[in-house]
Amino acid sequence: MKLLFLNSMEKQVGEGRARSAQVSVGESKGRWFSGWQETKEDGKLVQETWYEGTSWDELQASIRRHLIMKQHDGFKPMLRAGLFAEAAPVSSKSEYAQLLHYYSEENSDEKLYEELRQWRLKQASKEGKSPFLVATNRLLRMICAYLPQTPEELNQLPGFGPNKAAMYGAELIQFTQNCTRTTSFPLDWVEAQVNLVEFHEWKQREKERRDQAEQNKRELKSKLLEAISRGDSLELIQDETKLQRRDLAMWIEELDREGYDLDSYIEAVLQGVPDEELQLAWDAFELQGDRFLKPVLQTLYKQDELDTKQIDTIYEWLRLLRIKFRRIQNSKTTAAAG
Repeated sequence: MKLLFLNSMEKQVGEGRARSAQVSVGESKGRWFSGWQETKEDGKLVQETWYEGTSWDELQASIRRHLIMKQHDGFKPMLRAGLFAEAAPVSSKSEYAQLLHYYSEENSDEKLYEELRQWRLKQASKEGKSPFLVATNRLLRMICAYLPQTPEELNQLPGFGPNKAAMYGAELIQFTQNCTRTTSFPLDWVEAQVNLVEFHEWKQREKERRDQAEQNKRELKSKLLEAISRGDSLELIQDETKLQRRDLAMWIEELDREGYDLDSYIEAVLQGVPDEELQLAWDAFELQGDRFLKPVLQTLYKQDELDTKQIDTIYEWLRLLRIKFRRIQNSKTTAAAG
Protein backbone atom coordinates (compact mmCIF):
# COMPACT_ATOMS: atom_id res chain seq x y z
CA MET A 1 0.00 0.00 0.00
CA LYS A 2 1.26 3.47 -0.91
CA LEU A 3 1.14 5.90 2.05
CA LEU A 4 -0.23 9.28 0.88
CA PHE A 5 -0.93 11.17 4.08
CA LEU A 6 0.15 10.94 7.72
CA ASN A 7 -0.44 13.35 10.58
CA SER A 8 0.10 13.04 14.31
CA MET A 9 -2.29 14.11 17.07
CA GLU A 10 -1.84 14.48 20.80
CA LYS A 11 -4.10 14.51 23.83
CA GLN A 12 -2.99 15.99 27.13
CA VAL A 13 -3.63 13.47 29.91
CA GLY A 14 -1.78 15.18 32.74
CA GLU A 15 0.89 17.73 33.49
CA GLY A 16 3.68 17.21 31.01
CA ARG A 17 2.09 14.00 29.68
CA ALA A 18 0.32 13.38 26.39
CA ARG A 19 -1.04 10.44 24.42
CA SER A 20 -0.05 10.28 20.76
CA ALA A 21 -1.95 9.04 17.72
CA GLN A 22 -1.62 9.08 13.95
CA VAL A 23 -4.10 9.48 11.10
CA SER A 24 -3.09 7.88 7.82
CA VAL A 25 -4.40 7.67 4.25
CA GLY A 26 -3.14 5.16 1.72
CA GLU A 27 -3.95 3.77 -1.73
CA SER A 28 -3.55 0.36 -3.30
CA LYS A 29 -4.80 -0.74 -6.74
CA GLY A 30 -7.46 1.97 -6.90
CA ARG A 31 -8.75 1.44 -3.36
CA TRP A 32 -8.47 4.06 -0.62
CA PHE A 33 -7.66 3.28 2.99
CA SER A 34 -7.74 5.47 6.08
CA GLY A 35 -7.17 4.64 9.70
CA TRP A 36 -6.23 5.64 13.21
CA GLN A 37 -3.39 4.38 15.38
CA GLU A 38 -3.30 5.36 19.05
CA THR A 39 -0.95 4.55 21.91
CA LYS A 40 -2.94 4.06 25.12
CA GLU A 41 -1.67 5.13 28.53
CA ASP A 42 -0.61 1.55 29.29
CA GLY A 43 1.56 1.59 26.16
CA LYS A 44 -0.76 -0.68 24.16
CA LEU A 45 -1.12 0.17 20.47
CA VAL A 46 -4.72 0.31 19.20
CA GLN A 47 -5.66 0.55 15.53
CA GLU A 48 -8.97 1.52 13.88
CA THR A 49 -9.99 1.25 10.22
CA TRP A 50 -11.95 4.35 9.23
CA TYR A 51 -12.53 3.70 5.55
CA GLU A 52 -11.80 1.15 2.83
CA GLY A 53 -13.29 1.63 -0.63
CA THR A 54 -13.06 3.32 -4.01
CA SER A 55 -14.85 6.65 -3.38
CA TRP A 56 -12.65 9.68 -2.70
CA ASP A 57 -15.65 11.70 -1.46
CA GLU A 58 -16.67 8.96 0.98
CA LEU A 59 -13.06 8.73 2.16
CA GLN A 60 -12.95 12.45 2.94
CA ALA A 61 -16.35 12.40 4.67
CA SER A 62 -15.29 9.45 6.81
CA ILE A 63 -12.02 11.11 7.84
CA ARG A 64 -13.75 14.38 8.72
CA ARG A 65 -16.40 12.60 10.76
CA HIS A 66 -13.88 10.58 12.74
CA LEU A 67 -11.53 13.53 13.22
CA ILE A 68 -14.33 15.62 14.71
CA MET A 69 -15.03 12.86 17.22
CA LYS A 70 -11.33 12.55 18.09
CA GLN A 71 -11.03 16.34 18.51
CA HIS A 72 -14.10 16.27 20.71
CA ASP A 73 -12.32 13.61 22.77
CA GLY A 74 -9.41 15.99 23.30
CA PHE A 75 -6.94 15.13 20.52
CA LYS A 76 -5.31 18.03 18.70
CA PRO A 77 -3.40 17.79 15.40
CA MET A 78 0.32 18.52 15.45
CA LEU A 79 -0.07 20.03 11.98
CA ARG A 80 -3.35 21.87 11.38
CA ALA A 81 -4.31 21.95 7.70
CA GLY A 82 -6.83 20.62 5.20
CA LEU A 83 -9.06 18.02 6.83
CA PHE A 84 -8.10 19.20 10.30
CA ALA A 85 -9.64 22.65 9.87
CA GLU A 86 -13.18 21.47 10.68
CA ALA A 87 -13.56 23.52 13.85
CA ALA A 88 -13.02 26.84 12.13
CA PRO A 89 -15.14 29.85 13.13
CA VAL A 90 -18.50 30.33 11.45
CA SER A 91 -17.89 32.07 8.15
CA SER A 92 -21.07 32.10 6.04
CA LYS A 93 -24.73 33.04 6.32
CA SER A 94 -25.89 29.43 5.90
CA GLU A 95 -23.46 28.20 8.53
CA TYR A 96 -24.64 30.95 10.89
CA ALA A 97 -28.21 29.68 10.45
CA GLN A 98 -26.99 26.17 11.27
CA LEU A 99 -25.26 27.51 14.37
CA LEU A 100 -28.49 29.12 15.61
CA HIS A 101 -30.32 25.87 14.93
CA TYR A 102 -27.70 23.84 16.81
CA TYR A 103 -27.88 26.09 19.86
CA SER A 104 -31.68 25.95 19.85
CA GLU A 105 -31.62 22.14 19.74
CA GLU A 106 -29.58 22.17 22.94
CA ASN A 107 -31.43 24.97 24.74
CA SER A 108 -35.10 25.06 23.78
CA ASP A 109 -37.96 25.20 26.28
CA GLU A 110 -39.63 21.80 25.88
CA LYS A 111 -42.95 22.86 27.44
CA LEU A 112 -43.20 25.83 25.10
CA TYR A 113 -42.15 23.65 22.16
CA GLU A 114 -45.05 21.29 22.78
CA GLU A 115 -47.47 24.23 23.03
CA LEU A 116 -46.23 25.56 19.70
CA ARG A 117 -46.54 22.14 18.10
CA GLN A 118 -50.18 21.98 19.15
CA TRP A 119 -50.77 25.50 17.80
CA ARG A 120 -49.12 24.51 14.50
CA LEU A 121 -51.29 21.40 14.21
CA LYS A 122 -54.50 23.41 14.66
CA GLN A 123 -53.31 26.12 12.27
CA ALA A 124 -52.41 23.55 9.60
CA SER A 125 -55.83 21.96 9.92
CA LYS A 126 -57.53 25.34 9.47
CA GLU A 127 -55.50 26.11 6.35
CA GLY A 128 -55.59 22.62 4.86
CA LYS A 129 -51.84 22.25 4.63
CA SER A 130 -49.14 20.12 6.22
CA PRO A 131 -47.83 21.39 9.57
CA PHE A 132 -44.27 21.93 8.29
CA LEU A 133 -45.61 24.50 5.80
CA VAL A 134 -46.90 26.55 8.73
CA ALA A 135 -43.60 26.30 10.62
CA THR A 136 -40.75 23.81 10.58
CA ASN A 137 -39.53 22.03 13.70
CA ARG A 138 -36.33 24.04 13.33
CA LEU A 139 -38.19 27.34 13.48
CA LEU A 140 -40.24 26.27 16.50
CA ARG A 141 -37.05 25.18 18.28
CA MET A 142 -35.45 28.58 17.66
CA ILE A 143 -38.50 30.39 18.96
CA CYS A 144 -38.36 28.26 22.12
CA ALA A 145 -34.65 28.88 22.64
CA TYR A 146 -34.38 32.60 21.83
CA LEU A 147 -37.89 33.69 22.92
CA PRO A 148 -38.44 36.60 20.48
CA GLN A 149 -40.97 39.04 21.89
CA THR A 150 -41.35 41.60 19.11
CA PRO A 151 -41.89 41.34 15.33
CA GLU A 152 -38.37 42.72 14.80
CA GLU A 153 -36.87 39.94 16.91
CA LEU A 154 -38.91 37.26 15.15
CA ASN A 155 -37.58 38.48 11.80
CA GLN A 156 -34.02 37.81 12.98
CA LEU A 157 -34.68 34.06 13.03
CA PRO A 158 -33.62 32.23 9.83
CA GLY A 159 -36.67 30.94 7.99
CA PHE A 160 -39.05 33.54 9.37
CA GLY A 161 -39.73 35.85 6.45
CA PRO A 162 -42.28 38.63 5.79
CA ASN A 163 -45.07 36.21 4.79
CA LYS A 164 -44.86 34.21 8.00
CA ALA A 165 -44.57 37.43 9.98
CA ALA A 166 -47.81 38.71 8.48
CA MET A 167 -49.66 35.43 8.95
CA TYR A 168 -48.39 34.18 12.32
CA GLY A 169 -46.20 36.80 13.98
CA ALA A 170 -48.79 38.20 16.38
CA GLU A 171 -49.91 34.74 17.53
CA LEU A 172 -46.37 33.51 18.09
CA ILE A 173 -45.45 36.54 20.16
CA GLN A 174 -48.40 35.77 22.44
CA PHE A 175 -46.62 32.51 23.35
CA THR A 176 -43.29 34.17 24.16
CA GLN A 177 -44.05 37.65 25.47
CA ASN A 178 -44.56 36.51 29.06
CA CYS A 179 -41.57 34.17 29.11
CA THR A 180 -38.52 35.13 31.16
CA ARG A 181 -35.34 35.01 29.14
CA THR A 182 -31.67 35.38 30.02
CA THR A 183 -30.43 36.11 26.50
CA SER A 184 -31.05 38.99 24.11
CA PHE A 185 -31.28 40.10 20.48
CA PRO A 186 -29.37 40.41 18.21
CA LEU A 187 -28.02 36.86 18.40
CA ASP A 188 -24.36 37.67 17.79
CA TRP A 189 -23.48 36.17 21.20
CA VAL A 190 -24.38 32.60 20.18
CA GLU A 191 -21.08 31.64 18.55
CA ALA A 192 -19.14 32.45 21.72
CA GLN A 193 -21.45 30.13 23.71
CA VAL A 194 -21.02 27.12 21.41
CA ASN A 195 -18.29 24.48 21.43
CA LEU A 196 -17.28 24.63 17.77
CA VAL A 197 -15.93 21.08 17.70
CA GLU A 198 -19.28 19.78 18.97
CA PHE A 199 -21.06 22.05 16.48
CA HIS A 200 -19.13 20.63 13.53
CA GLU A 201 -19.75 17.12 14.80
CA TRP A 202 -23.48 17.92 14.88
CA LYS A 203 -23.25 19.32 11.33
CA GLN A 204 -21.81 16.04 10.13
CA ARG A 205 -24.63 14.09 11.79
CA GLU A 206 -27.17 16.43 10.19
CA LYS A 207 -25.61 15.85 6.78
CA GLU A 208 -25.83 12.09 7.26
CA ARG A 209 -29.45 12.47 8.39
CA ARG A 210 -30.29 14.56 5.30
CA ASP A 211 -28.57 12.04 3.02
CA GLN A 212 -30.62 9.25 4.58
CA ALA A 213 -33.80 11.31 4.25
CA GLU A 214 -33.07 11.83 0.55
CA GLN A 215 -32.58 8.10 0.12
CA ASN A 216 -35.87 7.42 1.91
CA LYS A 217 -37.56 10.00 -0.29
CA ARG A 218 -36.32 8.30 -3.45
CA GLU A 219 -37.54 4.94 -2.20
CA LEU A 220 -40.94 6.37 -1.30
CA LYS A 221 -41.32 7.95 -4.74
CA SER A 222 -40.50 4.62 -6.32
CA LYS A 223 -43.19 2.90 -4.21
CA LEU A 224 -45.74 5.57 -5.10
CA LEU A 225 -45.05 5.34 -8.83
CA GLU A 226 -45.32 1.56 -8.75
CA ALA A 227 -48.61 1.73 -6.84
CA ILE A 228 -50.02 4.40 -9.18
CA SER A 229 -49.02 2.36 -12.24
CA ARG A 230 -50.97 -0.58 -10.78
CA GLY A 231 -53.98 1.67 -10.22
CA ASP A 232 -54.03 1.10 -6.46
CA SER A 233 -56.55 3.12 -4.48
CA LEU A 234 -55.42 5.95 -2.22
CA GLU A 235 -56.44 3.82 0.76
CA LEU A 236 -54.22 0.96 -0.37
CA ILE A 237 -51.28 3.30 -1.10
CA GLN A 238 -51.68 4.91 2.30
CA ASP A 239 -51.60 1.51 3.97
CA GLU A 240 -48.46 0.53 2.07
CA THR A 241 -46.53 3.79 2.57
CA LYS A 242 -47.84 4.67 6.07
CA LEU A 243 -48.39 8.26 4.91
CA GLN A 244 -51.17 10.50 6.20
CA ARG A 245 -53.84 11.03 3.54
CA ARG A 246 -53.11 14.73 3.20
CA ASP A 247 -49.36 14.06 2.89
CA LEU A 248 -50.06 11.40 0.26
CA ALA A 249 -51.91 13.92 -1.91
CA MET A 250 -49.01 16.35 -1.52
CA TRP A 251 -46.57 13.66 -2.67
CA ILE A 252 -48.69 13.10 -5.76
CA GLU A 253 -48.53 16.86 -6.39
CA GLU A 254 -44.75 16.70 -6.19
CA LEU A 255 -44.59 13.82 -8.64
CA ASP A 256 -46.73 15.88 -11.01
CA ARG A 257 -44.37 18.86 -10.67
CA GLU A 258 -41.49 16.56 -11.58
CA GLY A 259 -43.21 15.70 -14.84
CA TYR A 260 -44.69 12.25 -14.22
CA ASP A 261 -47.87 11.49 -16.18
CA LEU A 262 -50.59 11.04 -13.56
CA ASP A 263 -53.62 12.13 -15.60
CA SER A 264 -55.33 8.74 -15.85
CA TYR A 265 -54.80 8.01 -12.18
CA ILE A 266 -56.17 11.41 -11.10
CA GLU A 267 -59.21 10.91 -13.32
CA ALA A 268 -59.84 7.52 -11.72
CA VAL A 269 -59.72 9.00 -8.20
CA LEU A 270 -61.94 11.96 -9.11
CA GLN A 271 -64.63 9.60 -10.44
CA GLY A 272 -65.59 9.03 -6.82
CA VAL A 273 -66.49 12.72 -6.34
CA PRO A 274 -69.97 13.98 -7.33
CA ASP A 275 -69.93 15.93 -10.61
CA GLU A 276 -71.69 18.91 -9.02
CA GLU A 277 -68.96 19.31 -6.39
CA LEU A 278 -66.23 18.96 -9.00
CA GLN A 279 -67.81 21.70 -11.12
CA LEU A 280 -68.25 24.04 -8.14
CA ALA A 281 -64.60 23.56 -7.16
CA TRP A 282 -63.48 24.11 -10.76
CA ASP A 283 -65.48 27.33 -10.96
CA ALA A 284 -63.91 28.46 -7.66
CA PHE A 285 -60.41 27.82 -9.04
CA GLU A 286 -61.22 29.94 -12.09
CA LEU A 287 -62.69 32.73 -9.96
CA GLN A 288 -60.32 32.77 -6.97
CA GLY A 289 -57.13 31.24 -8.35
CA ASP A 290 -55.51 27.95 -7.42
CA ARG A 291 -52.88 29.01 -4.89
CA PHE A 292 -54.92 28.33 -1.75
CA LEU A 293 -57.39 25.52 -1.17
CA LYS A 294 -59.20 26.87 1.88
CA PRO A 295 -61.22 29.55 -0.02
CA VAL A 296 -62.31 26.86 -2.46
CA LEU A 297 -63.38 24.61 0.42
CA GLN A 298 -65.38 27.46 1.95
CA THR A 299 -67.11 28.00 -1.39
CA LEU A 300 -68.26 24.39 -1.45
CA TYR A 301 -69.39 23.86 2.14
CA LYS A 302 -70.37 25.61 5.32
CA GLN A 303 -68.11 24.98 8.29
CA ASP A 304 -70.81 23.27 10.33
CA GLU A 305 -71.25 20.70 7.54
CA LEU A 306 -67.76 19.34 8.00
CA ASP A 307 -65.91 17.27 10.54
CA THR A 308 -62.14 16.71 10.59
CA LYS A 309 -62.26 13.47 8.63
CA GLN A 310 -64.40 14.98 5.89
CA ILE A 311 -62.14 18.00 5.58
CA ASP A 312 -59.07 15.81 5.06
CA THR A 313 -60.86 13.78 2.40
CA ILE A 314 -62.06 16.90 0.59
CA TYR A 315 -58.64 18.52 0.65
CA GLU A 316 -57.30 15.30 -0.82
CA TRP A 317 -59.45 15.38 -3.96
CA LEU A 318 -59.15 19.17 -4.21
CA ARG A 319 -55.38 18.79 -4.52
CA LEU A 320 -55.82 16.26 -7.30
CA LEU A 321 -58.38 18.45 -9.05
CA ARG A 322 -55.95 21.37 -8.77
CA ILE A 323 -53.31 19.33 -10.60
CA LYS A 324 -55.77 18.76 -13.45
CA PHE A 325 -56.82 22.42 -13.42
CA ARG A 326 -53.24 23.67 -13.60
CA ARG A 327 -52.37 21.35 -16.44
CA ILE A 328 -55.31 22.54 -18.52
CA GLN A 329 -54.55 26.18 -17.75
CA ASN A 330 -50.91 25.69 -18.72
CA SER A 331 -51.97 24.02 -21.95
CA LYS A 332 -54.21 26.99 -22.80
CA THR A 333 -51.45 29.44 -22.02
CA THR A 334 -48.97 27.51 -24.19
CA ALA A 335 -51.47 27.30 -27.06
CA ALA A 336 -52.20 31.03 -26.84
CA ALA A 337 -48.52 31.86 -26.85
CA GLY A 338 -47.95 29.67 -29.90
